[in-house]
Amino acid sequence: MSWTVYLSGEIHSDWRAQIEKGSADLPVVFTSAVTNHEASDAAGDVLGTESDNFWRDHKSSKVNSIRTRTLIEKCDLAVIRFGDKYKQWNAAFDAGFCAALGKPYITLHDENIIHPLKEVDGAAMAWAKTPEQVVEILRYMVSQT
Repeated sequence: MSWTVYLSGEIHSDWRAQIEKGSADLPVVFTSAVTNHEASDAAGDVLGTESDNFWRDHKSSKVNSIRTRTLIEKCDLAVIRFGDKYKQWNAAFDAGFCAALGKPYITLHDENIIHPLKEVDGAAMAWAKTPEQVVEILRYMVSQT
């Protein structure tokens, strides 16, 4: 069996690459949201220019959500990373979407943001502090199938 794992959240560090590298020998396929910030912000520009940033963001979020929604619906598991430098509202939304769909997810974040993520962590199947812990969870999952 091959597992599909959706990687959501913070885009300012290499956590995705660490998980992918550590899982290279596992039957896991990774998917992700667009991680290029500029490309993500411009996703709706094809629909016409906007003088108000609200409407530009609105269009781009809808275009991006086609990809995000489809990939989350198709995944077996999501890993949702929260960094402490920026607020990842999109990651919190992805966690809620996973919870609503009954998709298991793992949160990945440092101890210093436990309190603001208590509800998100409460619905998660696991809370990992490092990408290496996520890899070990994935290794366990695939070794038991």
